[in-house]
Amino acid sequence: MSDFIPPAMGQMRKNYSLGGLHENDAKSDPLVQFQSWFEEALEDVPSWFEPNAMTLSTSGPSGDITSRIVLLKGVEEKKFLFYTNYDSTKGSQMRANPRVSLCLFWPHCQRQVRIQGTVDKVSREMSETYFHSRPRDSQLGAHVSQQSSVIDSREAMESSLEQLKARYPEGTQIPLPENWGGYAVTPMSFEFWQGRPSRLHDRLVYKRDNADSNDWMMQRLSP
Repeated sequence: MSDFIPPAMGQMRKNYSLGGLHENDAKSDPLVQFQSWFEEALEDVPSWFEPNAMTLSTSGPSGDITSRIVLLKGVEEKKFLFYTNYDSTKGSQMRANPRVSLCLFWPHCQRQVRIQGTVDKVSREMSETYFHSRPRDSQLGAHVSQQSSVIDSREAMESSLEQLKARYPEGTQIPLPENWGGYAVTPMSFEFWQGRPSRLHDRLVYKRDNADSNDWMMQRLSP
């Protein structure tokens, strides 16, 4: 196979100039800083864009790393919440290695936030409450999907969906699957990135010694 380098790819770039990030303007608590940036990301957001979309990176015992987009579904008790299939590739990797990385990118703000920490499952009760708040079709989809598993065909999957719809008609409650639920990420470090001209971006990182500490150390990183 020949190299794939479209002629314009090497010249694709944006010069970021919407704003800056100075230590004097940053909150001392990174969770407060995150809330402030997230609220700003909701302003004038493009209709096609999901501000709570984030890249979740996980790794297995052999050192292999995988990344995918998941949706941030809340920040509770200083932890970042998302929901997924426990038997998926990410689920099996998080069982083997609870250290994960999150990255949220807001191109319309020329900002990104990176979070590193450890992950735990949320309670069954919390998963059930969230599951039943989802659209009905999404609840059915969680039952149909054997996430990350090889399947025979799209048609077989859609046939399973129709069978489930018949089993759980409108007005009946769809049970929470045993292999589906939430995770909570306890952050150990944050990096707030603000795009700046000439690729001299602002990068402020917050770190703490342990998960029980409320003392965060802020440092500026070279772009």
